[in-house]
This record gives sequence, structure tokens and C-alpha cells, in this order.
Amino acid sequence: MHRLQTYLAILATLFTATGTILLTMVSSVIDLSAFETAWFILLICTVTFAISLVIGHYLVEPLKNLHLKAQTLLSGVTDVSFQPEGTIAEADMLARDFHDLSEKTSQQMADLSVQQKRQTQFISDVAHELRTPLTAIRGNAETLADPDMPQDLRERFTHTIVSEAERLTRLTNDLLTLQHIEDGSEQQALQRVNLRTIATDVADVLETLVEDRNGTIEVVGEAPDVLGNPDRLQQAIYNLVANACRFIGDGGHIVIRLEGVDDKTIVSVIDDGPGFGDTDPNMLFSRFYRGDNSRARNTGGTGLGLAIVKSVVEAHDGTVQAFNVASGGACFMIALPSVH
Repeated sequence: MHRLQTYLAILATLFTATGTILLTMVSSVIDLSAFETAWFILLICTVTFAISLVIGHYLVEPLKNLHLKAQTLLSGVTDVSFQPEGTIAEADMLARDFHDLSEKTSQQMADLSVQQKRQTQFISDVAHELRTPLTAIRGNAETLADPDMPQDLRERFTHTIVSEAERLTRLTNDLLTLQHIEDGSEQQALQRVNLRTIATDVADVLETLVEDRNGTIEVVGEAPDVLGNPDRLQQAIYNLVANACRFIGDGGHIVIRLEGVDDKTIVSVIDDGPGFGDTDPNMLFSRFYRGDNSRARNTGGTGLGLAIVKSVVEAHDGTVQAFNVASGGACFMIALPSVH
């Protein structure tokens, strides 16, 4: 900024020198004494230089203010206002740029803070989820070290170790799946997908599980095709139906309903189980959330199934929501853009 004032002073000096030369040429035409000529030259130099300093101060002052505000912002104060002062158009443009940059930086810092909190919470949740099966495996393995243990107890402890190891494997696979979906590392070409076919395949796979509880599963309705990854869409529907299978009672029913509404393809998974009560529906899709921890673990849940559903659906520009059915049970509804 001081350089700008210096440049203006130099420019004023050049103008003064030019004026002096012109005055000298005029004085040769008009009969002026040497004293009068020198006095006029000094007066012109003084006035011109003073005017240049005033102009320089007027031009530089808004830039000085911006500099001070920028320094304040760098010191950690976030509530700095960069509103235009209305003095110089270019300085106002620069102030607006600083304002936009400050707003964008504040938003990015807020998003980064939220992301860091989520990562910290996620690491904490993963550590908590891993601790339970690892503790069970270690405890049962130490018990197996007793050479006098009866064979039936040895088999029971061995079964527990295998079961907990399988749960660790499922948890690891779900974590990797969730990471691949959210970071977009899977680069697969999208294609036209018939969700009726996918829903029927899922029902066939899980039919045995439902029949073990003397229940039924059926697919009803039709819906327009969607554009997406068939494997991921099948995984989303599978997770919803598998989740329903865990909570239906003996003789329960599960319905996979397909329909088209406006430009949306709707897939609803409805069961006649106990529902999820007063729980916030949005919490159901959080990582590792379980309304009933002991029941979820006993039924083989990792706490990531519904989180994977949400990530898959959002990756396909869709939405997923849950609500309790008035007659009893729960309904999980996926809405995806239709392809006509």
C-alpha cells in the first residue's frame, strides 16, 4: 500500500516537472522575472504534490481497511465483516470477494468440523463393536485351554468362538461395503434395472428364513424401471427384508410392494412385527444404531444394514424413510427416480 502512495507521489512529481517545463516556456513568452518564475514553480510543485498525497490516501485507505480485516480474520476472529464501503468500485469488488471467500471458508470449516466429529464417533463405534466379539473369543479360547474340560463344554465354547468370528467377518464386510459406496470407489456403468425381478430374487433367497418362523413373504405390484447398479440395489432391498425377518414373530408376514408414483419408483418392505416404537425413524439409518442391542446381536445384526441401505439409495439420487404401520409392524420405503 505504501508502494502505491510512492508511485502516486512519483507520478505527481512527473506532472510537476512537466508543468515546470511548460511554465518555463510560458515565462519566455510572458515577461516574468526569475523570482516570479521560481515562486510559481514552487507553488505548482507544492500544490501538485499535496493533491497527489490526498488522492493517494483516498485510494489506499479502503485497501488498508481490507488488509486490517484480513489480518483480523487470520488471527482467528471469524465474525469479520467485509461489506463494501462504497468509496471505490474496485475496492468494493475486492471486499465482496473477501466476503464470499470468508463465507465459503467458514462453511468449509463447519463441514470439516462435522466430518471430524463423525469420523471420531465412527472410530469409537467401530472399536466398541469389535470389543464385544473379541472379548468373547478371548474368553472362550482361554477357557478351552483347560485340559480337563468336558467334551460337550469344549464343543459349546468352540461354537461360540466360530460364531463370534463369523460376526466379525460380517462386520468387516459391511464396513468395507459402506466405505466403497460412500467414497464412490466402485466405478460401474449404470443400467436399466427392473426392481420386480430383484425383489423376487430377494424373496426367493430369504424364503427359507421366513418359513423357519412359519411365516410368508410375497412380492406384489409393479413399478417402472430405474437406472442404477443392480447389485447394490439388490443389496439394499435384501437388507430391508432381512431386517424385517429378524423381527417378525411366529407366523409373521412380509410384503414387498412395488408401485410407481409420479416420476418415482417406490419399493416398500412391510412387516407385521412390533415396529420400532417411539424411536426417531432417522436414527434407524445411523451406523451401529440398535433399538435393542441384545436382540439385534442375537439375531446376527451388525448395526450397519440400514446404514448401507441409506448410502445405496442416496447414491442413486433416491430417498428412504421408515414409519410404523397403524395396524402393527413397520414399513421401510425406498423412492428412486423412474426411467420411463
